[in-house]
Amino acid sequence: MNNQEQHIPVHLLSGFLGSGKTTLLRRLLDYYTAQGKKPAVIMNELGDINLDGQLVGDEVPMAEMLSGCICCTMRGDLGMEISMLINEHQPDVIFIESTGAANPMETLDGVTEAAMYKPIDLRSVITVVDGPELLARSRDGKGRTFKLMLEQIRCATVLLLNKADKLEPDELVEAQQQLRELNAHAQIIATVRCAIDEWSWLDDEHAPSAPFRQNPAAAGGHEQEGAAAGHAGESGPCAVPGCTSENHTHGHKEAGHHHSHDHVMVMTHYWRSPVNSEAFEALLQRLPSNIYRAKGIVTFTDAPSRFLFQYAYKESDFMRIDPQGHVNDVAVFIGEHFSKEWLLRELEQLENTENRAQ
Repeated sequence: MNNQEQHIPVHLLSGFLGSGKTTLLRRLLDYYTAQGKKPAVIMNELGDINLDGQLVGDEVPMAEMLSGCICCTMRGDLGMEISMLINEHQPDVIFIESTGAANPMETLDGVTEAAMYKPIDLRSVITVVDGPELLARSRDGKGRTFKLMLEQIRCATVLLLNKADKLEPDELVEAQQQLRELNAHAQIIATVRCAIDEWSWLDDEHAPSAPFRQNPAAAGGHEQEGAAAGHAGESGPCAVPGCTSENHTHGHKEAGHHHSHDHVMVMTHYWRSPVNSEAFEALLQRLPSNIYRAKGIVTFTDAPSRFLFQYAYKESDFMRIDPQGHVNDVAVFIGEHFSKEWLLRELEQLENTENRAQ
């Protein structure tokens, strides 16, 4: 598949129970349908009834994944659901609302499975944080719920600090600071009932991460959603892997050149041509430590068959395959705060080297 072909954007909605994910989903659907675009939804519930799905209009294609967590027991089904939605409905964008008990990083692994079969592009991980609960949980700081909230915030590319109307001004500042300590790169938007005036960043594949932005709607109104989640951090070492600096945030350089937006969580690359096996293995070995998972299908110039490859923490494995039906040659990389631009250059260099040799 040519990398210039249109890929279907996928957005993952995360956040603990009652934080406002379904309210956000409804607003997102309204935004895209108003533009004449066709959104589709995958909803995950731990129980066997999807009550939130009743809030989504019948005109929106929806797949339900019930009685299990999308990040563990049902992860293998996610890629199949994405493929079926694309085959049956040809949506312009897909939203995945995971159960509040799901770990986003593990869910991402399920999303990448579909990239082997369909042209998708994970654009964002949007975590909705309940502002009052964020402060309350941070003062306790114990238990599994605390740790899950921590992961949901750290994995986000966009953080919605929801229910901002229930916070005093000093509490709002405290909540913003705690989110920034946990996630130095994500855009932070304070909201009431997940209302956002400007949604254009959803459509920008290379949208910059802003240090902080308060939505005008957060200045007033009342939030009616139930008890939820969030997590706050304490001052100390930076949460970004590989960084040992104390008590700081990673900002954008002010020089006159383009600065990479390092909050990218997943990069999907559709191969334009076969590549050399030794050169590809060498690239895997020199991947930075914050790219810790990769998988995909690749065709080598120096081997007679296609290969399914798996990479995790400097260990790689290749298995010969003979896929039935159409399967893309694709490479999917998962990590935290890595440079998409650097990785793309490395992959394109592999392709260009082989093209020049032919």
